[in-house]
Amino acid sequence: MAFDGIVVANLVHELKQELINGRIAKIAQPESDELLLTIKSPAGQRRLCISASASLPLIYLTDTNKPSPMTAPNFCMLLRKHIANGRIIDIWQPKLERIIHFTIEHLDEMGDLCRKDLIVEIMGKHSNIIFCNEEGMIIDSIKHVPAQMSSVREVLPGRTYFIPDTMEKHDPLSISGQDFIETIDSKPLPLAKTIYTSFTGVSPVVAEEICYLSGIDSSITPKELSEDIKLHLYNQFTIYFSAISEGDFKPAIYYNGNEPKEFSSLPLSHFSNYTRKDFESISEVLDLYYSSRNAITRIRQKSTDLRHVVQTALERARKKYDLQVRQLKDTENRDKFKVYGELIHTYGYNLEPDAKKLDALNYYTNEMVTIPLDPTKTPQENAQRYFDKYNKQKRTFEALSRLIEETKEDIDYLESVQNALFIAQTEDDLAQVKEELIDAGYMRRKFTKKKIKIKSQPLHYISSDGYHMYVGKNNFQNEELTFHFAVGNDWWFHAKQAPGSHVIVKTNGDELPDRTFEEAGKLAAYYSSMKDKDKIEIDYVEKKHVKKPRGGKPGFVVYYTNYSLIIDSDISGIQLVE
Repeated sequence: MAFDGIVVANLVHELKQELINGRIAKIAQPESDELLLTIKSPAGQRRLCISASASLPLIYLTDTNKPSPMTAPNFCMLLRKHIANGRIIDIWQPKLERIIHFTIEHLDEMGDLCRKDLIVEIMGKHSNIIFCNEEGMIIDSIKHVPAQMSSVREVLPGRTYFIPDTMEKHDPLSISGQDFIETIDSKPLPLAKTIYTSFTGVSPVVAEEICYLSGIDSSITPKELSEDIKLHLYNQFTIYFSAISEGDFKPAIYYNGNEPKEFSSLPLSHFSNYTRKDFESISEVLDLYYSSRNAITRIRQKSTDLRHVVQTALERARKKYDLQVRQLKDTENRDKFKVYGELIHTYGYNLEPDAKKLDALNYYTNEMVTIPLDPTKTPQENAQRYFDKYNKQKRTFEALSRLIEETKEDIDYLESVQNALFIAQTEDDLAQVKEELIDAGYMRRKFTKKKIKIKSQPLHYISSDGYHMYVGKNNFQNEELTFHFAVGNDWWFHAKQAPGSHVIVKTNGDELPDRTFEEAGKLAAYYSSMKDKDKIEIDYVEKKHVKKPRGGKPGFVVYYTNYSLIIDSDISGIQLVE
């Protein structure tokens, strides 16, 4: 999805209507790279979320508040000092860059009226929030960029702010027809790529749209076009971008089924196969799509340490398992040594002294075998040597069989924890997984920290037929659901032979309709490691047939009779109880 210059222009248009002459009532920094401004404007109180996250930079108006750290970061304190209660007098975008300037008027320590610029750069991993004085000098930024990180531009206090023109792109809002034609002719690239690499703020999707509206194949090069066709392309290009100057934006999300495939601020006619949903506000579009994605991204970042612990333990367990399997393979011939010992006892009486081998009939297979002998030993000593070999490998086989089973259980357990980290949605979910890893001995508890009360609960869905369905988000919750919450006639679902959540359907003594079985199966598929497969096999059984093996790890069960169904993992139509 493209957060391009057109979307930024739509945002600027919307923010001007909502925030101009608004006063900054509150400045918070809930994350290291994110600001949340509360602004009291003539249109009412609004919250502006600004994120310079490298993985998910964005800016939009939201109704959602976020908890802030107990101690405000330095950048937040600096902004509070300078622009708290400041008035936003202008919001503007240079050309069609992915940059928004907020010009803020405030009183300094002497009571004099001053202006400062808060500059938001939405540029992928180079995104930043930069605070400048009226002369364009950088006071500070949410991310410092020294010369060692960038040879193009330093972003440090005391440096002059400028926009690096590394791509030498043209402004699509002001380019003439002749310059447009000369620009596209200068690049031997496919037409769509030529457009989005030549003009500021144009994404690949918009470049494809302009080619589609012009009726030109986007894969041919500009050199293949006649002058009339190039002029026609320029006219279509100008018409498309004139909507920006006129403020005629049409925010929308395009869906492929239930999956959002693209969002835009101007119509995308070439997405005719997708379902278009229109919105009044571009902030609503960004909030709807990015807020959930942003939450997932944050949780992924915060679970990095836990995922590293699990991945390291998993790699170690898998190496151990492979080694044990190879060692077990070496004991496959143990019975041969027992037979050798028996044959030496049977036929060794007529061996000549210093014999190096014994040819004998194996009465188990009725085949002749040649048995190597140690010429320095008697037949009885040779036989005992083979019996000792047999007994040693038998003991090794028995010990390794137990160890392999234990190691496989460790791998299965760690894969289930890995799946729990993947489906974690809140910090409480992560805290519960961390507690599980501590209990299992994979992490140490830090006694210096105060123990936090964990509020994480299983997910709660309601089937189309009104039955309550519960999904465990980790092994502790799986254990609780299956062995303490569910009763005998409730139904239990789980992805077959794959890490995943336990799903419990409360029957209230009723016979469940087929549709509820299917929806519970979809939940078990979605919250498993197999969710990306087209079809997933799900085991389901009444809870009374599910048992916990003695000494089993949390969430591990056995069952000997079950039903199965093949289902997909589309849960879009199932109601989640918040």
